[in-house]
Amino acid sequence: MAKLIQAIGTYGPHAEISNTVQTREIAEYMAGRTSLNRGEIEGTLREFHEALIFFAKQGQAVKLEGLGTFTPTINLEGTLDVGFRLDTGIDSALNVPGAFTGTITNRDSIGKTSADLKARWNAEHPTDLIP
Repeated sequence: MAKLIQAIGTYGPHAEISNTVQTREIAEYMAGRTSLNRGEIEGTLREFHEALIFFAKQGQAVKLEGLGTFTPTINLEGTLDVGFRLDTGIDSALNVPGAFTGTITNRDSIGKTSADLKARWNAEHPTDLIP
């Protein structure tokens, strides 16, 4: 017996991720848009890494305007971690119609409901129905 999550995973829309942009590429991009050079930007990003650790160890959240908020958390075993909440301006910028220029798999499923995807799954998998 299949589960609804299988139908959503199979038929739901997905943004295809091509490659991961590395620090050097980000620094080169930013250097082309500012008066800083690539090395200065890379150094600043390394310092941000250290600053985030410093403040998180003190139990302080770190908010970068326009990027988001990094908040220290702890689990039942006492392991510390940092959660991240994205700035809403990024979501807004990404969701401007036509702004996304990447590839979307199952684009035709945008706007469909989970019931629609379940019906499609059941039609295509009659021996493994989702109840």
